[in-house]
Amino acid sequence: QVQLVESGGGLVQPGGSLRLSCAASGSIFTMNTMGWYRQAPGKEREFVAHITRDGSTNYLNSLKGRFTISRDNAKNTVYLQMNSLKPEDTAVYYCKADASGWPYWGQGTQVTVSS
Repeated sequence: QVQLVESGGGLVQPGGSLRLSCAASGSIFTMNTMGWYRQAPGKEREFVAHITRDGSTNYLNSLKGRFTISRDNAKNTVYLQMNSLKPEDTAVYYCKADASGWPYWGQGTQVTVSS
């Protein structure tokens, strides 16, 4: 079992930045890929970015250059730095970890981009 707790969401003006964190606990030694997804109101959950244990990353193409995923294996934490935020980035952001072939999800953190 892996438990994930996200933090760092909030209200930000367009053009602003936020840094999300996701701290993992439990059977962390089995974790491989960690990542972020988001779900906007009325839309399906979509992939944002992921990072493997050795640091390889992948992003939703439309977010490249604005969002950066990173990982601190010593702290069992994955981060999502979001810059130049736009109103369309408003969503609940979920952390996901793959461990022993199973997906684990956090509870989500709300990001609202509005003036």
